Amino acid sequence: MGELLHVSSSPHIRSKVTTDYLMKMVIVALMPATVAGVCFFGWKALLLVCLSVATCVATEGIYETLMHKPLTIRDGSAVITGLLLGLNLPASAPWWIPVIGGVFAILIVKQLFGGLGQNIMNPALAARCFLLLSFTGQMTNFTAGGGLVKLVDTVSGATPLAAVKAGEKVDLLSLFLGNTQGTIGETSALAILIGAVFLLILKVIDWRIPCTYIGSFAIFVILFGGHGADGYYLLEQLLGGGLMLGAWFMATDYVTTPITKQGQLVYGVILGCLTGLFRIFGASAEGVSYAIIFGNLLIPVIERLTVPTAFGKGGVKHEK
Repeated sequence: MGELLHVSSSPHIRSKVTTDYLMKMVIVALMPATVAGVCFFGWKALLLVCLSVATCVATEGIYETLMHKPLTIRDGSAVITGLLLGLNLPASAPWWIPVIGGVFAILIVKQLFGGLGQNIMNPALAARCFLLLSFTGQMTNFTAGGGLVKLVDTVSGATPLAAVKAGEKVDLLSLFLGNTQGTIGETSALAILIGAVFLLILKVIDWRIPCTYIGSFAIFVILFGGHGADGYYLLEQLLGGGLMLGAWFMATDYVTTPITKQGQLVYGVILGCLTGLFRIFGASAEGVSYAIIFGNLLIPVIERLTVPTAFGKGGVKHEK
């Protein structure tokens, strides 16, 4: 009875789920995509991912030590940032690319904004966009790696989306399994979906954002893609590029997503429309990274417009 009468500050209802647990489950869920990347692109891919993770963890530890802040490297957030950044790199990237990207993600995007929970955009995606703008040649070189599985031949090492944008057909089975060009972790839709189902079962992520994201993007492609309801073309767009990885693992980032249920639906629609806009009408065949970054910046507005009305406020007063 004494526990029921205990007075404390809010929140009064606390979940037993810890940040460490959530981060570890996301790391486990990313393992299928990581293993698939190594199988298709070889040990160079594993080296780049390990360098990215090590740089992110080291940068966070060094910064917090120098600034006399509590060390947070054990919560796993820096590991996830490094893992996602590594999976968003081409296997042909030089070793210093994940190092520069990891320092930028942790130091500039995360720590200088206040640390975990304070960053206004996804650190891994922000770092990828920074690398794309700064080192375009290295970040867009998708030369086939020496993996355990031989990559199918595409168009001069072009990604499937580039081939689709050029008006060519790509093999859907290769897109689904991952036997194609792309970044280390984005090619295998099967591996990504295995990790996504794992997170959904454990209720680590919610279905609203990824499903709304993918669904609104599909509608946008049907309306404005120039192919109507062509199922083959639609699947090429859905399975190609970073849509699956972005929708299930980066758009669902706790820090940079709306907390309201309506806001999450709105957020997903915005991401789908922006991705469709960048892919179909933009110069690049991809658009997921930029769409999520732009969406992150809109989170305060989305939450302000979708916050539930407090009880007793905002209603119409009854006349006596």
